[in-house]
Amino acid sequence: MSKKSEPSIFFSDANERQGSFLRRTLLFGGGTALGVTVLSARLGQIQVVQAAEYSTLATENQFNYRLVPPPRGRVLDRNGVVLAGNRPSFRVLVVRDEIDDLDQTLDYVGKILPDTLERRRAIIRDVNAAPRFSPVPVKSDLTWEEFSKVNLHATELPGVMADMNEARYYPHGGAFAHVVGYVAKVSAEDVDAMKDRGEDVPQVVFNPSYRIGRMGVEKALDAQLRGEAGGNRVEVDARGRVVAEDQAGSRPAVPGKDVVLTLDADIQKRALEVFGEESGACVVMDVRNGDILCMSSAPAFDPNLFVSGVPSSIYRAWADYERRPLLDKATTGTYAPGSTFKPVVGMAAMLRGANPDRVINCSGGYYLGRRFACHATHGAQTMRDAIKNSCNVYFMTLAVEMGPDPIAETARKFGFEQEFDIGIGGQSEGLVPDRAWRRRNPVGGDPNWYPGENPSFGIGQGAVSVNALQLAVYTARLANGRQNVLPRLIHSVGGVEQPRQAFQPLPFPEDRIQVLRDGMNAVTEAGGTAFRNSQLGLGAVRMAGKTGTAQVRNYGAGSRKGAGQPWAMKDHNLFIAYAPIDKPRYAMAVIIQHGGLGGGTAAAPRAREVMRVTLLKDAELRERIERNGFVETEDPGAHDVPESLAPAAAPPTAAPAATPTGPRPYLSEPRG
Repeated sequence: MSKKSEPSIFFSDANERQGSFLRRTLLFGGGTALGVTVLSARLGQIQVVQAAEYSTLATENQFNYRLVPPPRGRVLDRNGVVLAGNRPSFRVLVVRDEIDDLDQTLDYVGKILPDTLERRRAIIRDVNAAPRFSPVPVKSDLTWEEFSKVNLHATELPGVMADMNEARYYPHGGAFAHVVGYVAKVSAEDVDAMKDRGEDVPQVVFNPSYRIGRMGVEKALDAQLRGEAGGNRVEVDARGRVVAEDQAGSRPAVPGKDVVLTLDADIQKRALEVFGEESGACVVMDVRNGDILCMSSAPAFDPNLFVSGVPSSIYRAWADYERRPLLDKATTGTYAPGSTFKPVVGMAAMLRGANPDRVINCSGGYYLGRRFACHATHGAQTMRDAIKNSCNVYFMTLAVEMGPDPIAETARKFGFEQEFDIGIGGQSEGLVPDRAWRRRNPVGGDPNWYPGENPSFGIGQGAVSVNALQLAVYTARLANGRQNVLPRLIHSVGGVEQPRQAFQPLPFPEDRIQVLRDGMNAVTEAGGTAFRNSQLGLGAVRMAGKTGTAQVRNYGAGSRKGAGQPWAMKDHNLFIAYAPIDKPRYAMAVIIQHGGLGGGTAAAPRAREVMRVTLLKDAELRERIERNGFVETEDPGAHDVPESLAPAAAPPTAAPAATPTGPRPYLSEPRG
């Protein structure tokens, strides 16, 4: 019988399954144990080894810093009067990252503050350009009622807040607008300029509330006035909303440094007052140390408008106005000096050996190819007489005999065609022409200087141009008589007095300076060109001066000048002065742009009013004046303003002389 086949392996499937299960269990168990070990090690590293690092990161996620612009340093006058300061200002701000719908939020704000609707486009532009979580002003200078309304609706306006900050403030309006300057929002050009100068651009300049200096002292000393930004440490939620402020972690802003100027607020304001609606400049200097007490330009503008942004209509009106209120006429505007330049010509002649007692006859005109008119027939004139009477013929004669080079050289020594280091920029050097200048600037390709140009140059006309600061420096050097006085505007920064520039000896003999001063003293005496309008009424304290009228066009046959002409066609009027005559202490220059009345009529009475304030503010001189007593002036209404500035009747024009006076060759020996 055959056997049935039997299974060759018993329980083999079960054993296989059990072995496979054990291997998988071991593998997964080991992997799990390894994972747990790695995870535990990582958790240990995070919680123990890197605990401090992650704690800091967590804190940074919980807290944010908000930059706080620093209070800007003040600008003060020599007596501590605030010229540029800061005032409290209520404002409403929005934070883009804390609101869901900007348009809806601005609509709601517009219902509370309707005038914000007009600036809506500008507000949106500022908000979109602002850094994250940076508050952007929607409106500044809120009234208390507006401030209360915003706070009343604060719960309905997430991301909108009202607070009080410090805004730049110019308490004297336009009186110091050009010299102190103004502040305005930071532009991309400002940031580029900082980078070009190699400056580190601070983050605070991107804050919408930050302002930067644009002109004058505000611009020149912006870094010192700027201060250092602070920061508020605020606690935020997961969406970045502020929930609390950490006072302990906040850092206060450091105010900018105060800047003290040499200016005197009373003198500066008086200068702007007496100019009225006229255009021009006034500069007053201390002849002993060069301190600038007044540097005024008229008409002016209100710098307060630039702080929050000048409406385009107002700015356009300023820019289009022919009297140019935005131009600093004290340092940037240049004008022909007219007859105030004649002492320069006189000194140039004396340095070449001319005798100041030499007599030159004025017959009413000077002939050199054509007739150059004098404003009167003066007859025999010495240098002192010619300065007193402002005789054109006398100085035309000297100019033709010398030529332009000696005059230009002397003018530069007096301070013309120079830019002075007074701490602010924007100065125009002006021009004192000579033969070398003509070679660099040929007329129609012709590089020659011709004798026919000398008569005009000799009376401060033609190509010569100066600014009011240069005229004041020139007058201060004449008044000082011994030193090359240099102007000074910045007295101290942050309590540290700024060093004065060293004066050099004046390169002119004192006896020759005295000749010029004798002539200027006579200008304000009876018979002088400024006698009537230069009487101070301060007893023995008198001022000396020199009038000037500068033509702005040629007067041909049949043409008229003065009253009835368009403003831009009228002559410029100038007056330089110093006082007291016996011991000069203060010098000044006044320019009336297109005044049209003559220096003695338009400029001298304004100079008189400013000089009175200057002298009376000097304690030593005031004591002297009060001791000797005030006196009545020749003009009983001389110190009433604006009546005092009313033009006097113009003197009759002298008939032209029948006998011409031709040029003489210049002789190195004195000539009687």
